[in-house]
Amino acid sequence: MTDSAAPVVRRDDARHRYEILLAGEVAGFTAYRDHDGRRVFYHTVVDDAYAGQGLAGQLVTHALTDVRDNGGRIVPVCPYVKQFVTKHEEFADLADPVTPEILQWVRTLDGN
Repeated sequence: MTDSAAPVVRRDDARHRYEILLAGEVAGFTAYRDHDGRRVFYHTVVDDAYAGQGLAGQLVTHALTDVRDNGGRIVPVCPYVKQFVTKHEEFADLADPVTPEILQWVRTLDGN
C-alpha cells in the first residue's frame, strides 16, 4: 500500500455514519444516530489492514468538526469518541453526558 492517496472522509446520511476512504475503499467508519437534537456516536471501527495510520483520529476529527460547523452537539457513547473528546479539549464543548436513557436508546439500534 502506498501513502500517495490522502484519506477522504465523507458523511453517509443514508447509513448514519462518517466513512474514511483510502484509494476509494472504505477503511473505517464512525456510526451515529441523531436523537433529541444531538448526534450520538456509538461505534467506530477501522479495518485491521489500515490500523496504526491515525485514520480513526482523522475520521473523528472530521465528524466532530462537521457537527460543530452545523451548530450541533454530540453524545460520545462510543469509547473511542469519548476518549478522543477527553484528549482533544477543543471538542469538549460539543459533548453532552452519556445518560442511562441514551444507553438504553442505543441498545434499540442493534437491529438497524
